[in-house]
Amino acid sequence: MPAELLLLGPGELGFAEYDERALGSRELRARGLVSGISHGTELALFQGRSPFGGRRFDRDLRLFVDSNEQADGPLRPGYEWVGEVTGVGASVDGVGIGDRIQAALPHRETQTVDVDGAVPWSLLPRDLSLERAALLMSATIALQAVQDAQIVPGERVAVFGMGALGLLTVQLSRLSGASFVVAVDPVERRRELAAELGADWVLDPTECDVGAEIKRREGTRAVDLSIEFSGRYDALHQAMRCVRLAGRVVSAGFYSGGAAELRLGEEWHHNRLTMISSMQGWGAPSRFAGWDRSRLRATALHLLADGRIGRDDFVTHRFPFADAAAAYRLIASSPADVLRVVLTY
Repeated sequence: MPAELLLLGPGELGFAEYDERALGSRELRARGLVSGISHGTELALFQGRSPFGGRRFDRDLRLFVDSNEQADGPLRPGYEWVGEVTGVGASVDGVGIGDRIQAALPHRETQTVDVDGAVPWSLLPRDLSLERAALLMSATIALQAVQDAQIVPGERVAVFGMGALGLLTVQLSRLSGASFVVAVDPVERRRELAAELGADWVLDPTECDVGAEIKRREGTRAVDLSIEFSGRYDALHQAMRCVRLAGRVVSAGFYSGGAAELRLGEEWHHNRLTMISSMQGWGAPSRFAGWDRSRLRATALHLLADGRIGRDDFVTHRFPFADAAAAYRLIASSPADVLRVVLTY
């Protein structure tokens, strides 16, 4: 029987077998090839420091409310699943046996997808590498952040956090017309990648005061906006420090815990900044007419397939599905050594 990965509690993963029912007429089934692990959302859940610890997000109230996680059952982590189609319902058109799909579904050996359902999924070009395919949700999230930033051609941008999401954001900022891009990350190899992908200037936040460094070198122009993807409050504070008067700050990381490093009485207040939250899912629509999740995914997929964003070497580590716990432990213990980890099936 096939198995799925379960998050049973902080630092505790397990597997559960499941039955596969008969396919519906508008369903397809696929076997897993790879699935990418999120270094933000999933790692926070694995480490027990997520806002979802003991709480859940009530979509009707749009509030976090208390929740008994044991009553709610174990979590099924993952949203970058790539597989090969093995079965197609009688009323499914345009998809055949052997085609590859990407779906925003958890780590699992097989998936059954309702082609008309709410779960985002995409039919992949045949020549798209598995490494790029496993970046589709990340590319869509980065595209959402760049869209929320409303970059105007000629604007100057700082991007914080050169994980896969930040590197994609550097590329997308360039494609959106940014004339100057600063990339900020403490890991040297990530800064090197950012420079290769279009960043004009890279900074190590452990070696300098990023906001002061940018403003002293660039003067009153500094940068027009910043996009923060590391999920660290100290980075978000520097993202506020580096932008010009009345500049914009896009908060796109997955934050957890308190925010002692975020001092809103300083640049936030005195420079009259605008902060924009960027995320996908949980019933949040796009701020822009005509840009639903399906269009964002289709655009991200087109850019990945054309080679304008992403690179195969974003994937630095591969683990067999059975060794998923080792993969999560590596990300948690050696974040500087990994960029993107995928499970293989």
